[in-house]
Order: sequence, then structure tokens, then C-alpha cells
Amino acid sequence: MADPLRGWGCRELFLLSMLLGTLWGAGAGQIRYSVPEELDKGSFVGNIAKDLGLEPRELAERGVRIISRGRTQLFALNPRSGSLVTAGRIDREELCAQSALCLLSFNILVESKMKMYGVEVEIIDINDNFPRFRDEEVKVKVNENAAVGTRLVLPFARDADVGVNSLQSYQLSSNMHFSLAAKSDTDGQKYPELVLEQPLDREKVAVHDLLLTALDGGDPVHSGTTHIRVMVLDANDNAPLFTQSEYRVSVPENIALGTRLLTLTATDPDEGINGILTYSFRNEEDKISETFQLDSNLGEISTLQSLDYEESRFYHMEVVAQDGGALLASAKVLITVQDVNDNVPEVILTSLASSISEDCLPGTIIALFSVHDGDSGENGEISCSIPRNLPFKLEKSVDNYYHLLTTGALDREEISDYNITVTVTDCGNPPLSTENHISLKVTDINDNPPVFPHTLYYTYIPENNPRGISIFSVNAHDPDSGNNAQVTYSLAENKFQGTPLSSCVSINSDSGVLYALCSFDYEQVRELQLWVTASDSGDPPLSSNVSLNLFILDQNDNTPEILYPALPTDGSTGVELAPRSAEPGYLVTKVVAVDRDSGQNAWLSYRLLKASDPGLFALGLHTGELRTARALLDRDALKQSLVVAVQDHGQPPLSATVTLTVAVADSIPDVLADLGNLKPSADPEDSSLTLYLVVAVAAVSCVFLAFVIALLALRLRRWHRSRVLQASVSGLAGAPASHFVGVDGVRAFLQTYSHEAWLTADSRGSHVIFPQPNYADTLISQESCEKSEPLLISEKINAKETELGVVQQAPPNTDWRFSQAQRPGTSGSQNGDETGTWPNNQFDTEMLQAMILASASEAADGSSTLGGSAGTMGLSARYGPQFTLQHVPDYRQNVYIPGSNATLTNAAGKRDGKAPAGGNGNKKKSGKKEKK
Repeated sequence: MADPLRGWGCRELFLLSMLLGTLWGAGAGQIRYSVPEELDKGSFVGNIAKDLGLEPRELAERGVRIISRGRTQLFALNPRSGSLVTAGRIDREELCAQSALCLLSFNILVESKMKMYGVEVEIIDINDNFPRFRDEEVKVKVNENAAVGTRLVLPFARDADVGVNSLQSYQLSSNMHFSLAAKSDTDGQKYPELVLEQPLDREKVAVHDLLLTALDGGDPVHSGTTHIRVMVLDANDNAPLFTQSEYRVSVPENIALGTRLLTLTATDPDEGINGILTYSFRNEEDKISETFQLDSNLGEISTLQSLDYEESRFYHMEVVAQDGGALLASAKVLITVQDVNDNVPEVILTSLASSISEDCLPGTIIALFSVHDGDSGENGEISCSIPRNLPFKLEKSVDNYYHLLTTGALDREEISDYNITVTVTDCGNPPLSTENHISLKVTDINDNPPVFPHTLYYTYIPENNPRGISIFSVNAHDPDSGNNAQVTYSLAENKFQGTPLSSCVSINSDSGVLYALCSFDYEQVRELQLWVTASDSGDPPLSSNVSLNLFILDQNDNTPEILYPALPTDGSTGVELAPRSAEPGYLVTKVVAVDRDSGQNAWLSYRLLKASDPGLFALGLHTGELRTARALLDRDALKQSLVVAVQDHGQPPLSATVTLTVAVADSIPDVLADLGNLKPSADPEDSSLTLYLVVAVAAVSCVFLAFVIALLALRLRRWHRSRVLQASVSGLAGAPASHFVGVDGVRAFLQTYSHEAWLTADSRGSHVIFPQPNYADTLISQESCEKSEPLLISEKINAKETELGVVQQAPPNTDWRFSQAQRPGTSGSQNGDETGTWPNNQFDTEMLQAMILASASEAADGSSTLGGSAGTMGLSARYGPQFTLQHVPDYRQNVYIPGSNATLTNAAGKRDGKAPAGGNGNKKKSGKKEKK
């Protein structure tokens, strides 16, 4: 191929330079250039940097790049010069075919501004293509009797160039029989025809060889030739004739393969071979022959491959009908392809921000994308949308480009990630659509302070708490993320009783756990109010406060304090007077006590621990009033000592004691007179009686000591035998061996003999008491169950006790409980006897004291258990079954309800139909013993 620019004149070069230096806008932001085809790679097209208002170096800094859709990149940017250059050789005929105007459109994106500029480049045609015939040799048949002026159709040439460079004329080699005529069609194509100038004579010349030349209008002129062989045939005077000179048909692009599109019909009145017609395409292109099929006998045109409206919208072809005598006729066929909505719209993301701050302003650009649909008309019209419930909108830019913008404020705490669905729909029937998902992450800012679940907290801690103990835990939540959600805790600075609050309470800055740094005292402080501050780690940090009330709970750590009677400071003992004429219930004095604790820990109850005469006085359980329980007798001692215990109701209870001295006399002088009458007796009988009593006590002690030694010897023997015969004693393993000894197969519990002696100023008034041992708890083996006599009681011992005037202990009351009048109530509501059924004589009282002291001694030694059976308080094994828990006051039936006069009744007593025994149940027996 010759150099396309070699034959250009000065005028053409001048015009070309003017075109290359000219650009104009076809609208806002539109840039246009023109360039001839077939330029070398890197050829200058235009100064794009200048047209964009940028310096050449700013092209790379601002991210300027070319955006072209669906085709090979034909142009490039030169970052050094800032110019638009060719990326390779450009062939106009390949890009635009026979179009008169060849425009290439693409876009320039300025990334920093997210702005698009449209660019159009016109490709100017040069004469780089020769006219060409499809065949190098064409045979034309003509009847010898053809009339002068008969026109024979010749093959036409094609030139890919346009304008003046396209096909302009035909030339025919010189001859005497034929001339050349050219006919132009509506599409501008020139068709050559061979015109018969003189009659033919086949007998003279059967074949005429002609040369047909096609010329274009370029400079220099290019040409193409084909060889025409005119075959003179025998006479056939009727030519075929089509029913229509032009056939038109419209078919949809999605028509099935092999479908018959139309049928061409031609007729020939000749007979025989001259009347048989054959159909064929004339001068068909390769694309026509590949797409359509023509039945040569029937004239039917059908499809060989699928039609595509986007590839070709119509097809032009010429069909020839020729008879056997070489006469032919031609007809034009125009097949129009109808568009079908068979292309789904597509979305092409050009630029996208993957994350955005939640404090961005409305109108912030998130993404830039373009949409395209390969269909045309309504099928190619596109609508773009996003869900309405999102704070975003679409804004159309140049061409089919769209901006995705924010429309309102974003809140990461409500929605941290957005999945934006961009839906593109065309207007076809049915409409086709496509969806593209854009993921956007909202980055956090510190716009939320920590929040506590409650506006107020309160907690409790008992007083006397250990230091460093955990008090409470607070927790605040920050809906932000990262460092903005990292919460630290602190206590507001404050002072408590003159000292900083931080010295009493501290808080873990990470976990929010509060710790007590000191031991609290309820009597000093009962409530602390703290302010806890929760701060995040944002910039700037945000914080919130919450109030925490710390209540100190009271513990029973203070013993009752007795206000009256107060302990004398001079060492003397206060004396209360009780007239001998006092009636039962007479108020002798009142014990007053207070407790620094509160609540149940400060409820006080009063009881007598020890009295010289237990049945003489009664003490109010809750009032502390000391009253006479019976009328005073002449034999009552002048001086009565009472030990009063004041106990609170804490757990464990605390108590205090005070000793009261009551003088039984009407006045102080009477007290002094009675004391003066107490003189030692000079009666020798009283002295001998005292001697006898002392001897009796010594004898009994010696007998008891011998008995204990014998029991120990038997025990050692039994222990030696048990080493050999362990199986014989396996059934007695439940009882501790230290509590009993064995005698002749009988296990008898060791008894403790208690004796008490006291002397008065007159020896004749002395008493010696030997309580009789009790063997009710003796465990008897099966062999000795029938024995009726106790093993360890001898008649001699009983006889001696009878001679010495031993006073045996009276059996206890069967129901040792408080009466209704003795049960607790309000302080002023108890005017009756409040002493309970405690023993009412000196002997019973001191016996009970001895039992309690013996039980305490066993517990201190740790060598024995708390008793032989349940419910005995460890007393039954030593003092007999009469001293069990049934004789201890049932405090469950003496529940005091503060502020109310109601008390719980003795349900057991009511159920059994028995009234509680009075406090004087043993008076009659005691009187008899005293007389005896």
C-alpha cells in the first residue's frame, strides 16, 4: 500500500493542520479533536492538559485517566507533555465502515475532583484503500439475438474509503460491440452495466473479453480491475421477471435458526430449459452468505445464524433469477432486524470510597459509576435507583455516569455498615434489570458518652468489714467502637469526716469494682454517697456520672450497757429495800440498760442468773422490773443477792450482768437492827450436829472415791478382755467408752455425785445435801434385762442418807414453760409474775447452777460428748432424765413483736389441754423438806 500522505498537496496539508489545531465543545465539558487515520503510535492528537486547565505535571497528581467502555484503548495520555496521543494505528474503515462521519467518544476522569469530561475525536479518512471487485473474472452470457441497447449487469466494485476517496467511476476497455453505463442507487453505490451497441453474431465471435476498471477520487487515484468474459448464447427471447423489483421484510433479532424469512418469485414464459429459473445471490458479501441461505430452486431466504440488532440493524442483498437460456432478472431484498430487549443493563464502577466517617456532611460523594444497555430505543432507556430508606441519593453526571451522594447525617451506632443495592432497569417489555451491591463502612467518631444502665445504685455492706473487700461493681456501656468505647472508672473527689473519700473506698479503673479500704462502723457512719465517673478514651474524651449510695449494716458488736443500778465508784454495793409487808407483784427496783446497736441487735431481755432465793423475786423479761413473786415470810433472809443478765437479740447475742442486793426490811434502821440480832449460838447440841454433818460428808466422799476406783479397775479389766473379744462389744460401738464401765455384762454410766454444804452463823441451821444418783440411762445387756435392782445402789447408802436427814431433790415440773402472764410484751404491759417456772427454793436453784457448771466443765475438757441422747443438753447422763430440754424455757413460744401487745401462744399446751405450771409448783414440797 502506498503512503497515504505522499500525494497530498499544500492545500490539503494546510487544511489538515487547521483541523488538528481546532477543538470545540459540543456541550458543557465536551472536548473535540480531529486526527487522520493510520498515524504512527504516539502521534499528537491534542493538548488535553491545556484544555482541562491543568499543567502537564498535574495529570498524574490529580489522577487524570481515560475511561472508555467496551473497546480497545486507542488513545493515551502523555504525562510529560500533557497531550493526548495515539496508542496505536487507527483504521477508520475498521471502526466506522462506510459512515460519513467517524467519531470516537471517550471520557477523561479527574480523580481528585471525581469529575468527568467528554472527548470526541474525529477520524479523518485518507485514500488508503483500492476499489476492489469480488471476482477477478466474471462471465456474462448474452443471447445472440439481443437487441441493440440491451443492458447486461456487471459486477460492481467496493471501496472502503468514504467521500472523495471512495469509488467514483468505471472504465471499460475499448471494443465495437459494447459500451459502459453506470447507474447510482439511493445508497450512493454506482453499478456498472454493459450496453450492447451493435448486434451480435455468435458465429463470428462467440466470446468477448473485456476489462472493467473501477477508479476512486483520491490523490493519487487508486483503481481496481476485473476480467469480463461475454458469452454469446443461442437465442432465448424471453427473460425472467420478478413479481417485485424490491422485497422488504422485518424480523425480530431473536428469531430461531432456520426460519424462512421470505420467498422470491420470478417467472419466465419460455419453455424447456429456457423456462427453468435458478435463484442466487448477486455480489453478496461474506457476511450475507454466512447469515442467510437462499434456496436456488424455490427462492426462499432463511437464517443460518442468529441475528443481532446491536451488530447489524439491516441487511441489503440482490437476488438474481436466471433461466436456462442465460436470461436473468434481479430484485433487491432489504431485511430489517427489529430490536428485542435481550440485553441486561450493566453497571461499571469507576470510583468508590470503601469507608466514610459518620460526621460527613450531606452531599459527600461516595461512588461514581456508569450504566449501559446494548439495546436501543425504549429497550435501551435506563433508569437507575437505590432503596428509599437509605440516607443516600443518585445524581446523574455526564453521559450515563451517576454520583452516589449522602443526603443526611450518618450514625455508626445505629448502622455501621451499608449494603447499597443499585438497581438498573431498562424500559423494554418485559423490562430487564440488574443489581450491583456497594458496601460502605461507616467509621466511628467519639460522639457517645458511656451510659450506666441505672441512674442510681445502692448497695449494703456490714460493719466491721475486712479491708480490701469487694463492695459493688458498676458497668457502663459506650456504643462507640475501638478506643472510643474503652471505658475507665473513677471516683469523684470528696471528703468524709474530714478525710478524703479515696482513703475509704477505691475503684478498679478497668472493671468498675469498688473496694473498701477501711473497716466501717455503723455507729459512726450509716450511709456514704459516692459519685462514679465513667470516661471513654476518645479524643476528646466523654464521660458520665452515676450516684452510688453505700449503706452500712449494723452488726451485733456492742454489749448492752447497764445504766441502773450503776456500779458504785467507792467500792460499796447499792442496796434496794423490800418491805416485809410487800404483796406479790411489789416493784422493788428496775434495771435500766441500753445498747448502741440498732434493730434486733438492740432489743434487750432481762433474766435472773442467780438468786439467794429463786422463788422470792420475779424479773420482767422486757421491762427489767424486779417485783416480788410471793409474800415475804419471816424466815426469808434479810439480805438477798440477785445476779441479773441483760442480753440482746443479735447473732450471736451479747450480754452484761449486774448484781443487785435487796434488803428485806421496812426501813434502813430495821435493816441494821436485824443484822445485830444475828449472833452465834452457844448450844452444844448445834455444835455436835455440825460435827456429825462434817463427818457424814467425809464418809460419803470416801465411799464415793472407793467406788470410783473399783469402777476404774473393772474398766481396765474390761478393756483387756476387749482386745481379745472385739466382736462381743461391736454392738455397743455407738456409745462412747469413756461414759460407762462394764460390770457382769452390764454397761452402767458413771455417775457424778454432787454434794453441797453451807453453814450459817448458827451451826444448827446448816444443811448437807446428798442428791441420789440416778440410773435411768443405764444400758443393760440382753442377759440382764430381767434384773430389777439397780447395780450401783446399796441399801447401806440409802440407810445412811435416811439417818443423816438427807433432803432429796423434788422432781421437776413436767411442763417448764412460761405462763401467759410471763410471756414477753411491751415494757409496760406485764404486771404479773414474769419469773417463769424456775425453781422457787434455794436447794433447787443451786442444784440447777451445779448442773449448768458441770455441763460447761465437760464442754471445756473436750473429753466427752454433749450427752447420752438427743435433747438432754448433756445433763441427762450426769443428773438423770428429769433435766432435759423440756425443762428449758421454750423461747419459740415467747416471740416478742415490737410495737404490738400480741404474743405467740403455747400451742403445745393448748393442744394437750394443760395449763403451764406456775412458778410456785414446788412450794408445798419445799416447805415439807424444810420442816423435816
